[in-house]
Amino acid sequence: MIKVTLDTNILISGTFWNGDSFKIMNLIDNKKIESILSKEIIKEYIMVMESDEIAEKVEHKDLVVSKVIQKVMTNSKIVDPKRKIHLVIDDPDDDKFIETAVEGRVDYIISNDKHLLKIKEFEGIKIVKADEFLNIFEQI
Repeated sequence: MIKVTLDTNILISGTFWNGDSFKIMNLIDNKKIESILSKEIIKEYIMVMESDEIAEKVEHKDLVVSKVIQKVMTNSKIVDPKRKIHLVIDDPDDDKFIETAVEGRVDYIISNDKHLLKIKEFEGIKIVKADEFLNIFEQI
């Protein structure tokens, strides 16, 4: 099974909109691909989900933040990265996605973040946009 690490922007987008990120979340829900996350990624996801900007969307969508977060955690394997990687010079906070991916031995990091996408690949882990991943997945 293909293993992926999702950037927070994919998690948020997949929670609120029916685009490519939502399709990826469905692949995870349906056990077609495996999601690998870390406590640091989940912490960032919770912080964004509880922000004022997102709080409006949560109320509008009639979602309960804790249920949404619980679903993401239930459908993901949580790893504890041991190796510190300093690769994303423009945004060092994004290193957590690479560290998680390496620890979880994933195939892809899925992100719409320009700092991560600029790297393209690290130790055999491809860094791709959501639409690129879906195109790759359809061909497998």
